[in-house]
Amino acid sequence: MRFITSLLIGLALALTGVGQASAKTLRITLQLPIKHHLGQNLVDFQKEVEKATNGEIKIEIYPSAQLYKDKEVPQAVASGAIEMGVASLTRFAGTVPAVDIFYVPFMFDSPEKVRKATAPDSPIRKALDAAILKTGTRVLWWQAFGSAIVLSKGAPIKLPEDMKGKKVRVFGKTIGDTVKAVGGVPVLMSGSKQFLAYQRGTVDAGMTGITAVEKRKLYQVMDTMTLTYHADIEFIVIINEKVWQGLTDSQRAIITKAARRVEKELRDKMGAIEAKSLEVVRGKMKVIDLTDAERQKWREATKSVVDAYKARAGALGAKLVAEAAKL
Repeated sequence: MRFITSLLIGLALALTGVGQASAKTLRITLQLPIKHHLGQNLVDFQKEVEKATNGEIKIEIYPSAQLYKDKEVPQAVASGAIEMGVASLTRFAGTVPAVDIFYVPFMFDSPEKVRKATAPDSPIRKALDAAILKTGTRVLWWQAFGSAIVLSKGAPIKLPEDMKGKKVRVFGKTIGDTVKAVGGVPVLMSGSKQFLAYQRGTVDAGMTGITAVEKRKLYQVMDTMTLTYHADIEFIVIINEKVWQGLTDSQRAIITKAARRVEKELRDKMGAIEAKSLEVVRGKMKVIDLTDAERQKWREATKSVVDAYKARAGALGAKLVAEAAKL
C-alpha cells in the first residue's frame, strides 16, 4: 500500500514537473513606472497572453529601469540577456538611423499624421520594423508616448532664442540637432535619470513627454513646461528573434493578437491620457501654450534638422521623408 501511495505521489510530482518545464517565462524590461500608461499597456498584454496560453507563457514585467536603462535595452534583447524590452524608438538610431524620422521637428504635426505613419501597414512603419529585425530583435508593437515638450526652471522658454546657451536634456541625435539649431547644447540622457539631473542642475532644460512629467513627478524639480509639440515620441516593444522563433505557432499567434489589440487601444486613448496628465501638471507648474505664430517661429528655426537627418539616415531616410510628405 505504501509502495502504491509513493508511486502515485511520485507520478503527481513528475507530472507537475512536466507542467513547470513546459511553461515559458518572458521577462520585459521597462524604464518607466508600472503606473505609467506604457506600464499599464504591458499589464494588459500580460493578462491576455497568460490567460490565452493557459499558463504556457508567463510574462514578468520589470519597471522603472530595475534591470536595464533605456539605452541598454536594444543590446540586452538582441543578445538574449533578456527576452523582451520596451525602448524609445530613437534608441535604435545607432544601427538604424532612419528611426529618427519621428523626431524631425514638426514632421508629423497632427494626430492624424501620427496615426497614419505608425499604423502597422504604413510604409514608414513597415520599413522601420524590417530594418530593426535585422538587429536580432522583432518589433511586437508600438506604444504611443505622446508629444514632445520643453521643461525649464527659472527662466521660461517660449521662443527658439530662449534656448540659446542652455544645456538641454535630449533622448536622441535628431532631438539633439533640434536643440543645436536653436543655439542650445544637447545632453543625451536616459529618461530615468531626468529627475536627479534637473534637481542637481546638471542641465538647464529638458525635452520629454507630458505624461512623463506627471508620472516621474518632474514638476517637483522644474517649474515651467512649454507645449512646443515639436515631435512625436514613440516607444516599441521588442522580443529577441531567437526566442520568438522558439515559440509555437499557436503561441506566436496569441502574442501577435494581444500585441495588436493593446497597441490599438493605447493609440485610441492617447489623446485622453495626455489631456489628463496635462490637467494634473497645470496644477503643479506653469504651462505655456504657444500661439500659432510662436510655433511657426520654432518651425522656421529648426527647418535645417531634416537635412541632418537625411544625411545620417541615407536612402531609407530619404524614402521615409518622401512618404511622410504624402501624409
